[in-house]
Amino acid sequence: MTLASLRRSWQIARTLHRYRLLDLLPEDRRPALAVWLDRLLFWLPRTAGDETPAMRLKLALQSLGPVYIKFGQMLSTRRDLLPDDLADALALLQDQVPPFAADQAIARIEAALGKPVAELFDDFDPTPLASASVAQVHTARIKESGEEVVIKVVRPGIEPVIHADLALMGQVARLVAASPQGKRLHPVEVVEDYRRTILAELDLTREADNAQRLRANFEGSDALYIPKVHGQFSHRDVMVMERIYGIPVTDLEALKAQGTNMKVLAERGVEVFFTQVFRDNFFHADMHPGNIFVSREHPEDPMYIGIDCGIVGRLSEQDKRDMAEIFLAFFNQDYSRLAQIFLKTGWVDAEADPIAFEHALKQVFSPLENKPLSEISFGQLLVDLFRTAHQFGMVVKPQLVLLEKTLLYIEGLGRQLYPELDLWDTAKPFLEQWASEQMGPQAHWQRLKDAAPFWAEKLPELPDLLHDNLTLGRTLLTNPRQVLEPYIQERRRQHRSQIFLVIGGCLVISSTILVGKTVTIWPSVALAIAGFVAWITCWRIRKP
Repeated sequence: MTLASLRRSWQIARTLHRYRLLDLLPEDRRPALAVWLDRLLFWLPRTAGDETPAMRLKLALQSLGPVYIKFGQMLSTRRDLLPDDLADALALLQDQVPPFAADQAIARIEAALGKPVAELFDDFDPTPLASASVAQVHTARIKESGEEVVIKVVRPGIEPVIHADLALMGQVARLVAASPQGKRLHPVEVVEDYRRTILAELDLTREADNAQRLRANFEGSDALYIPKVHGQFSHRDVMVMERIYGIPVTDLEALKAQGTNMKVLAERGVEVFFTQVFRDNFFHADMHPGNIFVSREHPEDPMYIGIDCGIVGRLSEQDKRDMAEIFLAFFNQDYSRLAQIFLKTGWVDAEADPIAFEHALKQVFSPLENKPLSEISFGQLLVDLFRTAHQFGMVVKPQLVLLEKTLLYIEGLGRQLYPELDLWDTAKPFLEQWASEQMGPQAHWQRLKDAAPFWAEKLPELPDLLHDNLTLGRTLLTNPRQVLEPYIQERRRQHRSQIFLVIGGCLVISSTILVGKTVTIWPSVALAIAGFVAWITCWRIRKP
């Protein structure tokens, strides 16, 4: 372990003690090593004594710096693993850190693009527009075209810090997973999920590719606009994108002041979500309010603007069908069908008791049976479903976590914009149409047409295959030994070879034992030779 790692480990241990984070666990479930270490640090002061354990965890992560702040933000979306009070506290973490110096930003841009900033851009603003843990943003104009842009620059020196912190998180996760109580939280999988996410954010070429794909998917749309990426400036450490002047989606006063149709805006958020998931199978998975703006043009027909496309989600075709069935079963308030879908997906441990699982799901659904859909949060219901399934061995896939998080954002945002939003009336027709296209007669016919070239190629072989199988079947019925004889002979040969293999092993082991037990070594040599002869015989028998 390096000196830097030791220093960071000490800082983490001191922070755990300072904020009394062991209080988050019941006394009988606290790891003995952690308790012992906490007692050793008795001489260090404690703080935040009046705060709840959940808030102390939030303050602790905040004090550990940007990497842990982002980890806490990610944890806040894992409501299938964490209680609500803990998730709510972590959701308050703000990813805002002091900006790094403008000369460092300029040096990084010039190193990435291979030219002085003054040759590429005019009006470069040394004061950043925004600063976060991984990158910060400056404004400028492209010298050739005069287009206003924002330049996103990865923070210097952040990568080794992230790798060091990830290594420590992994070690802690493995220690937690060693206990039966900790294993239920799947800490190793959670840290691995975070590792993939944050390392992807370090590569701005990925974000540029994601933004270009989302922009192409919504080309000409009146619901979502993704700013243009200037690909000629794309680099791992630098991304240049069109500057936008939308209204932050959380600025309700500004939206109302310009006469924005809030009902249409809220409904379009739902449409955008379901379109990305079920039409495109490529969805912006970080659509928190800070990344969403509303165009100032046509307030009566409002359009969203999405930025920061570093995190995206995709579902497998099977997961997409399963999620569509879950949505539709919920829209129809068919809770028995919902339980069946969860059981058939394979998401739950195969050894789980299906009757107990169905009973647990019904406990989730029963309070909802007499409620109108407009009063039910589907995002929260999905969290409750995943929590219940987690008790029966389900490990939620990272893409389903992203889907759950995005749905919670969209649902909460839609009802903030327009409290009377009926999410289900907006989404149900879209889903029914998708289900009809993907699982109805037309979809089956389309799959047959798509497979037609393959079957046309194989068609000439079918008569010979049919004749060979009929001949084999007739022979098997009239003279089964003729068909099975090669298989029987093969099994006999394998059996004989295994006998010689075991005999050879026993002889060689016996020879090694006799080496120290007798005066002369010749009995040992003889046994060893006999053993090797048995092994050669085994090899000769196995060889066809």
